[in-house]
Amino acid sequence: MHPLCCISIDCPGGLGDRSRPSDFADPLAPCAAADPEAAAAAALAVAGVLYKWTNYGRGWRPRWFSLKDGVLSYSKIRQSGPLLLEAAGGDDFRLIGDASPRLARLGRGGREAEQVKAIGVVHLKISSFRESKSDDRRFYIFSATKTLHLRTDSKKDRTLWIEALVTARSLFTLRPLNDRTPFVQNDVLYSTEKLRDRLLEEGLGEPLIKECEKIMVSEFSELNRQLKLIYEDRFNWLGALGQLEEDNVEAEGSGIREGGLKLMKDELSSPGNGKFSEYSTTESSDDIEKQELDDMSDEDEPLYFDTSECFIDSAATHGCVEEVACHADKGSDIQNHFNSTEMTDFEKGFTDFKFPCIERRKKLPDPIEKEKGVSLWSMIKDNVGKDLTRVCLPVYFNEPISSLQKCFEELEYSYLLDRAYEYGKMGNSLMRILNVAAFAVSGYASSDGRHCKPFNPMLGETYEADYPEQGIRFFSEKVSHHPMLIACHCEGRGWKFSGDSNLKSKFWGRSIQLDPVGVLTLEFDDGEIFQWSKVTTTIYNLILGKLYCDHHGIMHIQGNHQYSCKLKFKEQSILDRNPHQVHGSVEDGTGNRVATFIGKWDDSVYYVNGDVGSKYKNSDQFPDATLLWKRSKPPSNPTRYNLTSFAIMLNELTSELQEKLPPTDSRLRPDQRHLENGEYEKANAEKLRLEKRQRMSRKLQEDGWRPRWFRRDSESGTYRYIGGYWEAREQKRWDGCPNIFGDVSEDP
Repeated sequence: MHPLCCISIDCPGGLGDRSRPSDFADPLAPCAAADPEAAAAAALAVAGVLYKWTNYGRGWRPRWFSLKDGVLSYSKIRQSGPLLLEAAGGDDFRLIGDASPRLARLGRGGREAEQVKAIGVVHLKISSFRESKSDDRRFYIFSATKTLHLRTDSKKDRTLWIEALVTARSLFTLRPLNDRTPFVQNDVLYSTEKLRDRLLEEGLGEPLIKECEKIMVSEFSELNRQLKLIYEDRFNWLGALGQLEEDNVEAEGSGIREGGLKLMKDELSSPGNGKFSEYSTTESSDDIEKQELDDMSDEDEPLYFDTSECFIDSAATHGCVEEVACHADKGSDIQNHFNSTEMTDFEKGFTDFKFPCIERRKKLPDPIEKEKGVSLWSMIKDNVGKDLTRVCLPVYFNEPISSLQKCFEELEYSYLLDRAYEYGKMGNSLMRILNVAAFAVSGYASSDGRHCKPFNPMLGETYEADYPEQGIRFFSEKVSHHPMLIACHCEGRGWKFSGDSNLKSKFWGRSIQLDPVGVLTLEFDDGEIFQWSKVTTTIYNLILGKLYCDHHGIMHIQGNHQYSCKLKFKEQSILDRNPHQVHGSVEDGTGNRVATFIGKWDDSVYYVNGDVGSKYKNSDQFPDATLLWKRSKPPSNPTRYNLTSFAIMLNELTSELQEKLPPTDSRLRPDQRHLENGEYEKANAEKLRLEKRQRMSRKLQEDGWRPRWFRRDSESGTYRYIGGYWEAREQKRWDGCPNIFGDVSEDP
């Protein structure tokens, strides 16, 4: 063994003879007596096992939490109790709760103590806490980047944890970081006695022994210098970090809502709120507990996502288009449709057309009843062995509009067709097809975040939309029940839009694929016609996880004149950080690409002249990209259905309008109306009654029932509007329109 291996360093106050003490500073040597607050901080070092909510797949999982120096860290439990406590710091921590038996059961016995690797850290200086009012074992920790949902074994343990967190937070918030010196630079004494004795045993002379001592002093002096530099760098870095955190607290509230989530120090023992309860001006404890269903795990767990259980069928994505703020406020005109893009010389020539102003509602009625959550699993369990075709889904899975009204959502951005019409009149066919392509993409914007399904219309049910502020009149009718077909027709300023749609579904276990069947036709008054079919829609996480949909496939927009367009909706991958992309190009009659189209179907689309190939992945990389369409802002009064301002208006029913509507209009459907008003019990009862009546539709269709306002084209097989609806509306003559929402006994 080398003689220098016998060197040992003794701390001050230790035992042993130090014959030749040499002084050098140890920046890491703690001195509690010199700093009482540092001693108090050391006394606040606690540890224990808490249950942390991770996700739906794993639920509540035990984690090892330790609090020291104002920092709360947690790690997975991979060792037995004594070994884990030893690796975390041994006697430096005060254990909360009786965790030893649990750790012994959860840990892997027989392993040596190893360094505990933290998977999460929370700085208490910029955090706040809240107790759960519904569970005396739960509490929450809010930081700038995450919310921890935690649970203890008992109410007593929760109180101890909250006390430790509050005290530690107050201690490390009272003084800036640069003013605290938890370590002092003490002189560390060392002895060369053992080295001298060992060298004498080896028979070395005094000159050689002194040389060895000199080498040792030199090495330790260099080590001392390096430690000082490391200490100063780390301390300066922590000071800068503390200042940055304080700046963030002042500028952004450190990620915590202003005025909310603050601890009421004066009411820590208030019996009304419970010990260490919190005050918030933004959200209640019940809201917090609901949020835990939407939080993703911040740990390295399997890919599960939390959400409320929802159910959706093929009707949920029929005519998917998100409703957006009305394009015609008071005093608005078609100029509003161009306020998001730089006007060209062509556009300046037709923005003087004035549309009338129509005042429509901006929010849904306040619910009369408090909504009750329904579990999809419990509903399926209660109907095991029954005919599922006769099972009535509760209205909690619906949004207060029908599939007929969803079709009209596709006309939300009808100003794109007005713009295309004017461009064609001015001879710019390229800009016409670019705006038509933008309109085709904008129809998918509404599907983002819409998790509730629309009402499935009754056979013969209709919907009209007279929107003079946009210059359009829309009408749709359910023309077939098996298969379900919806036909629509819309007239605008210089154009007509029509089509019928059906969906073929494929169930893949965790997802459902919806393939649209049908052709959409856009015809301008000058004779130019464009036709296209919708792309595939896939709905993911039907059973477990966060429900979301994606649109993917190729859309061909065929024109009968000079140009055609091909759009590719990119399918979203698991690791895709830029989803919902749409790429495409416009080709002339010879196949040359004359323009490139790029954007996102839930946000905006751009174009650039010429063929730029595939080297650009998004619009930001385009050298001269021009905005074609941008999604409207969300409403100021959001709903739980995630309806936009445009969709909020779709089911509005005024007394003046009610006098003009036929008895088949979707606005008169009672279950849908009760759901909009928040009368959930009545809505469920009416939905059950109407679905019983709906089962007669197939027999009616087999007996020769025919739609009232559409007829199937013998050549193309599509349904065409035969006219007469608006004339009948003007005269209020609805002969041949049965009361499909009444009782069977009321039918003529």
